[in-house]
Amino acid sequence: MATPQDAQLILELYKLRTEATMRDSRTIVGGLNLNNFADVQAIQRNAGSRENAAWRQVISYWEMAATLVLHGTLDAELFLDTNGENFFYYAKLTPFFEDYAKAMGQPFMPKLTKLIETNPAYQQRYTMTLARIEAQKKQAGG
Repeated sequence: MATPQDAQLILELYKLRTEATMRDSRTIVGGLNLNNFADVQAIQRNAGSRENAAWRQVISYWEMAATLVLHGTLDAELFLDTNGENFFYYAKLTPFFEDYAKAMGQPFMPKLTKLIETNPAYQQRYTMTLARIEAQKKQAGG
């Protein structure tokens, strides 16, 4: 059950998400056209680029937020009810997880993965988001 402290933390996370640099980063990462793992590697290897900075900011933000839920600092149901963007990024990047783990020797987005894999409501939300992304790709001819 969510507490007033959970609500305050959700509002703080929202405030961070709406900060100008974070908004810009979310726009950049959301708009990345990633066709294969080589595209992901190119972004990660291009340290100092705008895309690399945005990538690191967005991924680390959602990993941090998932960690708060996993450690019980933030109510899981409240987090699910107030955030959907994390599922978009997760679904967008899922096709590259296996190659990432092989190449880097560690999983990609392990905290968000754990959160989704251990919570049926999160799994359902992810599945719905993935289906929506796939439908949009088909509609766009990709």
